[in-house]
Amino acid sequence: MSNSSSRRTPAIIAGLGVALIVAIVAVVMVISSKNAKLAEAQNLNEQLQLTNEQLQLANEYQALDIEFRQYENQTQMLANDSLTVKYNAAKQKVEKLLQELKSEKNKSAKRIKELEGEISTLKGILRHYVAQIDSLGRENEGLRMENEQIKNQNEQLASRVEDVSRKNEVLSERMTLAEKLNVTGVTLTALKKNGKKEKNITKARQLVVSFTIPQNNSTPVGMKNIYLRITNPEGDLLGGGGKFSFEGGSLASTAHKSVEYQGEEIPGVKIYWDVNTTLTPGDYTVELFADNYRLASRRFTMKK
Repeated sequence: MSNSSSRRTPAIIAGLGVALIVAIVAVVMVISSKNAKLAEAQNLNEQLQLTNEQLQLANEYQALDIEFRQYENQTQMLANDSLTVKYNAAKQKVEKLLQELKSEKNKSAKRIKELEGEISTLKGILRHYVAQIDSLGRENEGLRMENEQIKNQNEQLASRVEDVSRKNEVLSERMTLAEKLNVTGVTLTALKKNGKKEKNITKARQLVVSFTIPQNNSTPVGMKNIYLRITNPEGDLLGGGGKFSFEGGSLASTAHKSVEYQGEEIPGVKIYWDVNTTLTPGDYTVELFADNYRLASRRFTMKK
């Protein structure tokens, strides 16, 4: 081997070494660059996943909040508002975490976990809240039905009491009517001066009303003041007999008579009235009263 050839060999080896080092450095730089880009891509992917989880949790929170608002006006059904307090406290934590995560450039898996935990707590409170309101709703419905049943029973009872009261009133009225003094065979007759019957009413000097008091074991015995009212065809009372009490007021009478009643029939009772005015032909009304009762009302046609 020549001397020139020996001198070139180390130089070639040195050149190859430098080239290899340069190549290795280049490869390392390429790999480092790829690794950096891969790490950046992985970090971006993680952030996207965390952001997606945050959005999902935010949607869950919105759904829970809407559901809670449906029951918010029923809080008065609860014995106390402790559940509402707990719900509002958890709700505030969720809103705070959502706001923090929204403002952070890089999402934190730990904060996302905290948000998941608060959302879970919120769900639990809402389930308990709804279950308690539903339970109270069922109880209230049961009480409403029970109250309705009691109301119906009370209405039925009131109806029965009213029915019995009406029957008692009817019975009392019948008993009272049974005690009333009765009269039958009521007549009106015009008389002459000598007491004989006068056919021409314009010539009458006296009127007499006759009647019979029949036997009635229900009527209390004793003195009975019987009042007579005679109304002429013009509607004027033939007066002069004083006044008597009737249905809380007083009425003027034509004449009256006291009779001793012992429960037996009294025939031919007569009440007289002396004519003191000119009588005209037409219909005359005769009424008899006693013990605050109208015993009879009859109409008689008197001719000229």
